[in-house]
Formats: sequence, C-alpha cells, structure tokens
Amino acid sequence: MISRIEIEETNRMIAESNLDVRTITMGISLLDCADPDIDRFNEKIYKKITSYARDLVKVGNDISKQFGIPVVNKRISVTPIAIAAAACKTDSYVSIAKTLDRAAKECGVNFIGGFSALVHKGYTESDKILINSIPEAIKVTERVCSSVNVGTSRNGINMDAVKKMGEIIIETANLTKDIDGLGCTKLVVFCNAVEDNPFMAGAFHGVGEAECVINVGVSGPGVVKKALESARGVDFETLCEVVKKTAFKITRAGQVVAQEAARRLGVPFGIIDLSLAPTPAIGDSIAEIFQEMGLEHAGAPGTTAALAMLNDNVKKGGVMASSYVGGLSGAFIPVSEDHAMIEAAKCGALTLEKLEAMTCVCSVGLDMIAIPGSTSAATISGIIADEAAIGMVNSKTTAVRIIPAIGKDVGDMVEFGGLLGYAPVMPVNKFKCDNFINRGGRIPAPIHSFKN
Repeated sequence: MISRIEIEETNRMIAESNLDVRTITMGISLLDCADPDIDRFNEKIYKKITSYARDLVKVGNDISKQFGIPVVNKRISVTPIAIAAAACKTDSYVSIAKTLDRAAKECGVNFIGGFSALVHKGYTESDKILINSIPEAIKVTERVCSSVNVGTSRNGINMDAVKKMGEIIIETANLTKDIDGLGCTKLVVFCNAVEDNPFMAGAFHGVGEAECVINVGVSGPGVVKKALESARGVDFETLCEVVKKTAFKITRAGQVVAQEAARRLGVPFGIIDLSLAPTPAIGDSIAEIFQEMGLEHAGAPGTTAALAMLNDNVKKGGVMASSYVGGLSGAFIPVSEDHAMIEAAKCGALTLEKLEAMTCVCSVGLDMIAIPGSTSAATISGIIADEAAIGMVNSKTTAVRIIPAIGKDVGDMVEFGGLLGYAPVMPVNKFKCDNFINRGGRIPAPIHSFKN
C-alpha cells in the first residue's frame, strides 16, 4: 500500500520539482506482418499499430488526470524495420517510414521508434536498404525515429557500419539544414542497444520482447536537485543516501502509472526506465545537480566522479522500488535539453572530450550535441567509434546523437524547440582520422567478453 505521506511527498515533487512520467511507450511486434509485397506490408503494420495503440494517448491523459502525475509523452516502439521488412521486395523503405508516421499521427503519439537496424556483426540486404533510406525517411516524416546498433561487447564493432553512419548523419543534416539539422535529433547510433528502451530516439521493440508491452520512463532531475538542497555540506555517504531515497520515490510514482496503464490497455507491463532525463526548463537539469554537489559548472574537475556517484545511486534506489527496472536507467547528459549544460558549453567549461569521459559512467553517451557543419563524415565516424569502444569495453550502452549544423560554426546557436531545446555549436578536434576509418572490417570483441 502507498501511504498518505508518500502521496503528499509525490504531490510536492510534482508541484515544486518538475517530477513527471516522461513517457509511456507501447512496444509492438511487427514480425507477423512480414510480406514480400511492400504495399501489403505497409497495410498490415498500419492496421496493427493503430489497433493496439488506438487508446494509448487517452489512457495516458486519463491516468495523468486521475493521479495528478504529468504524463508528458505517449510513444510507440516497433520491431526494427530492417528485421520486420526483410521479406519485402524493394530497394527503399521510405514508404514504410511514411506508414509509421501516418500511424503515429492517427494514434496521436509524438514519436514512433524502430526505423532501425542491428548491424553489430554484419549486414543483411535489408539492413543496407534501411540504412540507405534513413536520410530521406527522416526528411519526409515528422514523428519517425531511427537507430542503428553498430557494436556489442560480445561481438565487437562493425567499422564498416561506423563509417557508413558518419556519412548518413552528414546526409541527414544536409537534407534538414533549413531547420538546423533537426533530422539528426531523431537518429542515434548505438553500441549495446537494449530491447526495452522507452526513450527516443533510440527506442525499438526487441525480438525477445512480448507481442505488445508497456514500458514507462520516469524522470526527476529536479526532484534530486531539490533533495540535495537540504543536504548541503554533508559527506558523500549521506549524499548517496539522499539520492537513493529520492530515486526510490520517483520510481514508485512511475510504477503506479506503468501498472495502471498496462491494466487499462490490456497488455503486459514491461519495465520502468528510471533515467534522469532533463528538459530545458530551469530546475530540471542534470548539470544543476552537479552544481548543487559543489561544482561551479558541469565539466569542472570532479564532474565524472559526481556523475558516476549520481548514476550508481539512482540505480540502487530505483531497483528497490520496482521488480522490473530496465531500459537505460540512470542519468542522461544531453546538451541541448539541459539549460545548465548549455551554459557550461557556452562558457567553455564543457568540451566534447569531457563529455566523452563522462559517458564512461552515464546511462547513454554523446547526446544532442551540435557540431560545425563543416565536420567531415570520417570525423563523425571517429567519434562514433570512440563512443562504441567505451560501450564495448565497459559492457554498457553508449550512443551518439550528434547534429552537424550546416552553415554554422563554433559559437553559433541551433534551435530545435520543445523538449529538444537549443545548443551552441561545439568545437571538434580538427586532426583527421580518415585513414583509420577507411580500414573497414570489424574490431573484435575484448577478451573479457568471453564469459561462457
């Protein structure tokens, strides 16, 4: 039973600290929609998505009103299209992206994820078709998100895919340059992608998942910051206890929403992702948590240690509140979506290299970072390779969501709006890595991956 005190605490977190359920994401399997005729395939997936998710938005809104907990986003994830559409006889999956977009609009969700491929060990023909379709697919849709997994700790890194994704990111940026490369905000490159992630742009419904599930992502950096305000001057052990207890409360609120959403929609509850996902709103920032811990700005010496401590104790507190914690779970460090991270980047406290170091201990990786539009595809591939190596060696999920700002240079600003925010264009190391990237092939898995 949830006590009156817990209810009162939750109400205060909502009213004073920006607590919300960031997303209810319905995962839907499209495996049974396989068809060699792409038109029939599109017809099947549209019918299935709109059938399962027709009440998703209404249920989310009803729960929000009943429990008083803001449910910000309602989303859908589907089986990676490179898998689901593999039987289709076609040379482009753009029409599939349009169908996903149409289904998302019909259901009223803000994003649909799963225009994805898993190529960590090699390509199928369907993988190649999907990856080549990404730039045009993102350009002609509003709500479709795309992801590509290029490495795992068990299989190493597919460097051919890493090279290709650098080129795809540049092409996507060019096709959406009139809106500051907005298309790249809906494209993420992973190492160790997870099958039950409810957060975009990397959400897809893994082949090991049930026919249909509800996954919920909670968020509460503002709640953690507020709690730490009462713990100024305490030692690290006490600080960790504050974070753990706060994460427990945040996750319990999400658990209530997740179970109720699953019940009302008649589908199984999957997981709670207890990630701290910031927004551009003041007071809802990961970087403000660092400042409350004693750092002048995110990026100052000690930032990686502060993030490691935050991430670990969020997980420790959260797993006590729910039997099914999954997804990414921890702290996200997107630049454009966190006003204090933006300020740190603008004043020079936060650099791309420091962000890379922080990704060793955060939940995802280099996220929502604007770079000069003149950056080469090979340099972007090098950044992806570095991030994938961190994930591969440390057996964790890492990712790159980077936005080349075509026609802009260091210090200029890009504007995305809404939760995506805005960001300064950050400098990139100017030394070349072309010959390294052009080697091709696969970087083998590290020796400690052989655990059988």
